[in-house]
Amino acid sequence: MMYYSHMVSYDLIHFLFFQMVATPIPTIAVFPEENLTLSQRVEKWVWQLCRTLEANYDRRYPNSSDPVRFNIESGRKYWKIMQNQGGVHAFIDKKTGEVYKPASWRGPAKHVRYDLRIIREREECMMNADWAGGYLYMR
Repeated sequence: MMYYSHMVSYDLIHFLFFQMVATPIPTIAVFPEENLTLSQRVEKWVWQLCRTLEANYDRRYPNSSDPVRFNIESGRKYWKIMQNQGGVHAFIDKKTGEVYKPASWRGPAKHVRYDLRIIREREECMMNADWAGGYLYMR
């Protein structure tokens, strides 16, 4: 029985280290949206989209030894969602919250896929988001 309780505490420490330390929560994510400017709201939505993509991957591949993670890079005009094992996942306009499929490493495709300012489209984006990017193709 002592061994089991030791394993529980190890699991708790492992969870806290890998979930809490490896995925820091930005300050902006905890503020109510009505207190944020539009550009701050866009940043918060981008962070939420990254967490949604990671959750999608974890649901599909629960036993993965090397899970896919996403991070955000700030550019002059766009937030760039990057996959930790390679490429650009999406571009989001910093001022408008418009989501674009990447055309290349450096820039987005022409057409807007989702507008995060519109609640219905934001909910649709989050609901359809998949880690591989299929939701970004023209609908």
